[in-house]
Amino acid sequence: LYFAATLIVPPIVEKGRNKITTPPPYQASKQAMDVYNNLDFIADLHCDALLWDRDLTEKSDYGHVDFPRMQEANVALQAFTIVTKSPKGQNMHQNSADATDNITSLSIAQGQPVGTWFNLYDRAIYQCEKLHDFASDYDNMQLIKSKSDLTNFVSHRKTNPKAMAGFLGIEGAHCLEGDLENVDKLFNAGVRMMAATHFFDNKLGGSAHGISGEGLTDFGKQVIDRMDDLEMIIDLAHISPQMIEDILDRTTRPVIVSHIGVKAVLNSPRNLSDAQIKRIAANGGLIGIAFFPGAIGDEGVKGIVASMKHVKSLVGVKHVALGSDTDGSVTLPFDITGLPLIVEEMLKQGFTTSEIKAIMGENVKQFLLDNLPSS
Repeated sequence: LYFAATLIVPPIVEKGRNKITTPPPYQASKQAMDVYNNLDFIADLHCDALLWDRDLTEKSDYGHVDFPRMQEANVALQAFTIVTKSPKGQNMHQNSADATDNITSLSIAQGQPVGTWFNLYDRAIYQCEKLHDFASDYDNMQLIKSKSDLTNFVSHRKTNPKAMAGFLGIEGAHCLEGDLENVDKLFNAGVRMMAATHFFDNKLGGSAHGISGEGLTDFGKQVIDRMDDLEMIIDLAHISPQMIEDILDRTTRPVIVSHIGVKAVLNSPRNLSDAQIKRIAANGGLIGIAFFPGAIGDEGVKGIVASMKHVKSLVGVKHVALGSDTDGSVTLPFDITGLPLIVEEMLKQGFTTSEIKAIMGENVKQFLLDNLPSS
C-alpha cells in the first residue's frame, strides 16, 4: 500500500502546488522571437524542481522545469535550489520555526530514503545527489562548480547550442543543523549558493517572514565567514531587513538575491526597498526578479518587467536578472518555455536589445565568472 502511494500521491500533490495560469504553447511577436532567438546565454537564479518526485531528464506535462523544456526554451544555465523545510500555513508575514513541517510528509510520500524523513541535512544531500544523477544521465547537461567549469561550458555551448548547465543552491541554512562543518560538506556536495533563512527564523538569524526580526547571530556570522572563505555565494532571499544589513556589513564578496520583488511594485515583506536595492548594488550584487504574484503582484508578465525596470532605473541594468522561483509551490504565468513573453514585454516597456540580453542571462554569466571558486 505504501509503495503504491509513493507512485500515486506525489504527482497529485505537485500538480496542485506548481500551477501555471496559461498552458503552453506560448506565442510571442516576431520581433520578440527574433530578439529571443539571438540570445546567446539565458540563465535563471531560482528553481525548486529537485524538491519534487519528477525525473528532470524527461519532459513532463506538469510542473515548470525539466531538461527537455530547458532545451526547448534555449536556457543555458539554471540554479537548482534546495528546499528542506516548509512550515504548515506558510505565509509572507509571520511563521514559526516550530510549526508542522510540510516537507516531512512530502519526503515520506515520495518514498525517499528514511534518513531524509526527519533530518534536514540529509534532505539537502539527497537533493544534491539527485541533480548529480540527472546530469550524468542526460547527454547535454553539466553541473557547474567553478569558474573553470563555467568558462569551459560557455566555450562548449558555442559549438553545441543544446548544451545546458546547472548549479546548486540552498534555500535556508537551517539544513546545516547548527553544525558549521556542514557548510564544507555541502560545498563538497556541489552547493555554490546558500540563503541564510527561508520562511522562518533559524540559528543564523531572522527571516523576513519569521517572528524575531533579528540580525545575524554568532553562529550566523561564523557561517557567513566560512562561505566567504569557500567562495560560496551568499543569497539574501527571504532574510530579515536586519540580516540584510548585517550580511552586507560583514561579507567581503558580492551577493545574490536569487528570487525577489521590489516594494515599489508590490509592498510586501518579501520584497526589497529602494535603500536595500542600492546597498546590494553598491556591494556588486545581483537581484533576480521572481515571477509569482507574491513578489510582483497580479499583473503577471507586466509585473515581472515593471520590477526589472524599477531596479534598472534605480541602480542600472547590470544588477538585474531572472529569478523565477519555478517549481517553488507557486502559480506562474507560464512554464519555462514561456520566457519569450518576458522579452516581448520588455520591448513594450522600452528595454533595448542589449539590456534584454544582460537581464536574460549575461549578467548571471558574468557574475558567476567573477565569483565562483576558481577551480
